[in-house]
Amino acid sequence: MTKNILVVDDDPIVSTIVAANLTKAGYAVHSVSDGIEALQYLASNPTGIVISDWNMPRLDGIELCRRIRSQVANGYTYVILLTSQGRIEQRVQGLTAGADDFLTKPFDPRELLERVRVAERILQLETRETLIFAMAKLAESRDPETGQHLERVQSFSLILCRELAINSPYSKQITPDFARLIYQTSPLHDIGKVGVPDAILQKPGALTPEEFEIMKRHTVIGADAIGATLAHTPSAKFLLMASEIALSHHEKFDGSGYPLGLAGDAIPLSGRIIALVDVYDALTTKRVYKDAFTHDKAIEIITAGSGKHFDPAIVEAFLRAETQFDEIRSTMSEKVAPVQPKAISVFPMSLPNLCSSPSIASSEPA
Repeated sequence: MTKNILVVDDDPIVSTIVAANLTKAGYAVHSVSDGIEALQYLASNPTGIVISDWNMPRLDGIELCRRIRSQVANGYTYVILLTSQGRIEQRVQGLTAGADDFLTKPFDPRELLERVRVAERILQLETRETLIFAMAKLAESRDPETGQHLERVQSFSLILCRELAINSPYSKQITPDFARLIYQTSPLHDIGKVGVPDAILQKPGALTPEEFEIMKRHTVIGADAIGATLAHTPSAKFLLMASEIALSHHEKFDGSGYPLGLAGDAIPLSGRIIALVDVYDALTTKRVYKDAFTHDKAIEIITAGSGKHFDPAIVEAFLRAETQFDEIRSTMSEKVAPVQPKAISVFPMSLPNLCSSPSIASSEPA
């Protein structure tokens, strides 16, 4: 019927009443007695809606909200806080911690069900992620050599976000929302290739200068297509990031990239992140124009590109996480089912011109 619901309350009477009403309405309900147990349950059980008491021993509802929001999970968790008070100050505190809605005790069962139905409507917006991926797969289907390129790019970008959030100049910019958005929208980085003729997109040999100029247009085509939708919904942050990534993921840190020749911080952070993961995947997978390089060779090439092709801070984050990249690379081949990322804590709790070798230079994704 809907996503599972987790009820968190140390009062067994309240917990039983909430669970009974939701179960009667057809929901799958699991109950725990405090925030610690809730986090343990959420770590291995995908849950769309959490209904939590405010005041609990060990870990209260406010801190539970904060912990949930500090995770980048494969899906959004909607949190309803149960409270015995309805003061504005308390609600502001709850919203700041990450709560989505409130229910004042004692509550009417009808209001409980309506609050849950509101949550369901909000969670239905997650279908945008499925739509995004379907659109991206449609574009990728014209270039079958890439295997599970989109899935790997998603996983690589999430790993980089975690490292950048923990230790980098961008730690304040890489919020859980940023990481979630880049995971959702990164598959659209090459959506503009739908506008590239098959004769160029699927050409087994090197492109002529004229053909490469046409190939380069996929960045602008993709950004324009997403931008047209963004014009109708200018507040949609995921469309803004998708447009940024599509346009800027072939820019280079030294300004020698395309389509705009941006340099340094003028390139959106999302584009700088995808630039590295896209190149890493292109280097380490077989394409019609090249064999796959080893993981170690990819490290060598990316390190050589620090400050030229890539943001040095992002290269440093990549080097700290390179064993995780290698693990993803080795497990996510075209014959292996996509790996769904588990919740990842973002915060600690409280290739022309890459080198002189033409064969290596030609490994950069167009």
